[in-house]
Amino acid sequence: MISALVPGSFDPPTKGHIDVIERCAGIFDRVLVAVVRNPSKSPLFTADERMDLLRESCNGWDNVEFGSFDGLLVDYAAAHEINVIVKGLRAMTDFDYEIQMSQMNRHLSGIVTLFVATKPEYGYLSSSLVRQVAGLGGSVDNLVPANVSVALKERFGRDG
Repeated sequence: MISALVPGSFDPPTKGHIDVIERCAGIFDRVLVAVVRNPSKSPLFTADERMDLLRESCNGWDNVEFGSFDGLLVDYAAAHEINVIVKGLRAMTDFDYEIQMSQMNRHLSGIVTLFVATKPEYGYLSSSLVRQVAGLGGSVDNLVPANVSVALKERFGRDG
């Protein structure tokens, strides 16, 4: 059985994130989506809220599981018997950062990282941009799953 780990902050989950998870669900026997808990950051949604948003957005994929972690990604992967890490890439700037992380993770544990290019329509999409647009009252309905759009409107005190 080949198990993949899709880690991220997912604050909030975007359609780009869901696309990568869906493609992994079609390739791997088991997919663990892991929300990073970073105590030095102030996320918009708690780790539990982000897992709930992801769980609802990925409803129907029986081979997808959800968790959260802090600390080293490779330690979390080893504890969950993960064979490969999967990272979505939007642009070369993502690659520059992610290749270094991939090489460090390989050095630390031997784990392999696979890169999945996002669909072109999601190439510009990031959680930070979604937070900014939603916070300023803009529509994010086409950028995030419907349940995430509702959660963002509630978080920023906006009506449907």
